[in-house]
Amino acid sequence: MRSARSVTKLAACTASILALTVASLGLPALAQEAAPAATPTVDAPAAPAAAAPRANPLSESVAAVVNDDIISSYDLMQRMRLLMVTSGLQPTQENLPQLEQEALRSLIDEHVQMQELRRVEKAQKITIISTDKEVEEQIGDIAKGNNLTAAQLTQQLQAQGVGIDTWKAQIRADSSWQAWISGRYGSRLRIGDDQIKAFERRQAEAASKPQYQVSEVFIDAARVGGMEVAENGAKQLITQMQQGAPFPAVARQFSASPTAANGGDAGWVSPGEMPPEVDAALEQLRPGQLSAPIPVRDGVYIVYLREKRSGAKTALVDLKQVAVALPKDAAQAQVDAAQKLLVDLKPKITSCETLEATAGKVEGVVAGDLGEAEITDLAPAFQEAANTLKVGQVSDPIRTDAGLHLIAVCGKRQSGAQAPTRDQIENRLRGQQLALISKRYLRDLRNSATIETR
Repeated sequence: MRSARSVTKLAACTASILALTVASLGLPALAQEAAPAATPTVDAPAAPAAAAPRANPLSESVAAVVNDDIISSYDLMQRMRLLMVTSGLQPTQENLPQLEQEALRSLIDEHVQMQELRRVEKAQKITIISTDKEVEEQIGDIAKGNNLTAAQLTQQLQAQGVGIDTWKAQIRADSSWQAWISGRYGSRLRIGDDQIKAFERRQAEAASKPQYQVSEVFIDAARVGGMEVAENGAKQLITQMQQGAPFPAVARQFSASPTAANGGDAGWVSPGEMPPEVDAALEQLRPGQLSAPIPVRDGVYIVYLREKRSGAKTALVDLKQVAVALPKDAAQAQVDAAQKLLVDLKPKITSCETLEATAGKVEGVVAGDLGEAEITDLAPAFQEAANTLKVGQVSDPIRTDAGLHLIAVCGKRQSGAQAPTRDQIENRLRGQQLALISKRYLRDLRNSATIETR
């Protein structure tokens, strides 16, 4: 806990940071209002308003100590600037405490992570931490994504008061940690067929419900110091986004959700996939609207509704068939013979891919692809099979005026919705599990670390 002396000192430092940041970032007039002068103290005397600040005014003081690693106030100021530049937030007297807290938390997390990675490298004699070359390559990729060269991007950051070493340290810690989590646990994770099928069932059930294309920011109450802090932080972020800060940039820097890496993009979601409080808020939003803070059990959400679509009412089914031609008035003996032929053939059809080849070996039957159709457009005799059979299953013989048929269901989906592939589902589930492992791992490291803030 900070002492009264350290809080007063921090207030003076915050005012200095505000003045320095506004001057270096060249921000709009709204953010350039003069900060209230700090109360003079022995530790931090008030400086004349016109005094030019030193280039490195906080380098001599200590903001935190993490297992004997020092985080200087200069490190903290640099990280705050990086947060503002990369998230598009404008510094104000109201949001600077939140920026200071987020910057300090991220620095502490990175120190804990890097200490663990160095310990593992030494114990296992392996290389985990990203090399200078790898960090430069990542900067090059980021610059390319912004239609810049690495040199141009670096110059832009430096022009806004952010040292390149500050940015490199953040990239190195994040990439090294993600590589370690993925390398250590990724190969051990097994996404079973039951998990994938359960996901597919949920998707199919949700397909008839309204769907929302959502971006999210989640503020973890446990990480920021309680629900009140989380709600206040959410309000500050919403204010900044309403004033022009890009949602994806804010999500990358402040969200505790796994979607933060994708700028908060949660994709298309249906009721039941997010907390009930978020579902209720989404029902009230129109596309293009930003929500108010949404308190949930363990934190606060901010959601941006990008698009909305009604639930699909029409089921589409992809069918193949094997048939024996029989006239409507065929003798019962002919029907019985065709029935036996198809009953014997059915167990040999193991997949839609091999259906034609398997049926082609049997004299008297024809096989073909019926394509994709709405279930309601099928012949009445086929509708029940299409509704009840699961993908990959084959019906019992079905009698129509044209003959006897085996119907194989090769695919099902709701109109208007593109179902994810099996690989996409598996990657999504693996990513969710790895994010949970990373969160627990970091929490345990923090709990066992000696962390002192000043």
